[in-house]
Amino acid sequence: MKTPIRVRLAKPVALATFALASCAPAAPPELPAHPSRIVYEGTAGPGAGKQLVLIAGDHEYRSEELLPALGRILAKHHGFKVTVLFTLDSAGFIKPGSSNIGGLEALKTADLLVLAIRFQDFPAAEMQHLVDYIDRGGPVLGIRTSTHAFNIKTGPYAKYSWDYKGEDYPSGFGEQVLGETWVGHYGTNHEQSSRLLPRAEQASHPILRGVSDVHVQSGGYQAYPPEDSDVLALGQILNGMTANAAPDTSKDELPVVWTRSYRATNGSTGRVFTSTHGASEDLLNPGFRRMLVNATFWTLGMENAITPDLNIEFVGPFNPVTFSFDGYRRGVRPSDLAGWDSPIISPDKPTRDSTSQAAGAAIK
Repeated sequence: MKTPIRVRLAKPVALATFALASCAPAAPPELPAHPSRIVYEGTAGPGAGKQLVLIAGDHEYRSEELLPALGRILAKHHGFKVTVLFTLDSAGFIKPGSSNIGGLEALKTADLLVLAIRFQDFPAAEMQHLVDYIDRGGPVLGIRTSTHAFNIKTGPYAKYSWDYKGEDYPSGFGEQVLGETWVGHYGTNHEQSSRLLPRAEQASHPILRGVSDVHVQSGGYQAYPPEDSDVLALGQILNGMTANAAPDTSKDELPVVWTRSYRATNGSTGRVFTSTHGASEDLLNPGFRRMLVNATFWTLGMENAITPDLNIEFVGPFNPVTFSFDGYRRGVRPSDLAGWDSPIISPDKPTRDSTSQAAGAAIK
């Protein structure tokens, strides 16, 4: 168990200069279609000309629902070009948590990487695209299980693994980039939800503009981000799954949202936003949804474009299922989620059978 650190006071936030161009920026080059990805093409808005790559690949928290829903908001309302990539089964259907993915060459021209993955061991050629992005200091937005994004035992990418023991990159990508690796659950997942408490000294941070009343279904994680992190919010564990449930007074309030920067191999630095929460159901909470939208702008250095009333309305039907291992909707291809109006995801698609729920309950 790590020793909790004292949460540092916020450092002054250096505001990046942002101005809307008088003419439309050049669009990123078009990539050929790939079965692992869909693209939401933004047009007008402060994000025009910026390309975001979102990778969904966790086993439990329904990132295959969360990320396309977030991507549509960012594209339709704010003008970003958003590429969402999914892990697949051998038949080309979305299979959360599999390592079968392609199309990561989109990272070559990406302005931001958004991750919601867990214990991945991607094919070498795909992993190299991600490594190249990190090596150039691209900004990263990490959600939930991305603190333990990779589980790679051998080979050239082993140092990115969540439990890497080498002194050159201790605890891998999670700790070195996002600021924490897997430590453990805090409270009882599926029985205790959380209330996010913004720290008073961070009230003026751009990511918290317009953010209030954040309640999330995903359970707490232990997390002790390093001294170079600015903690924006602490998590209050509740004795129940509703926003009005009483706090669990046996639990401390631990960091659940923070920002930091990491230094890339080329000497540049990349902005990072990390949230240890982020099930697809959490996106139903307007405060949490606004925080992720604001964080997207901030990691890109576009905090001057963040206003308390940025449009965060869903685009098209959003039908998140209660998170659980193996509880994803079957028979869905990424292409089924294309466009603005297709459901994410159709409630007509079946989820796993009831006998597999108990089997996954003890898996972190």
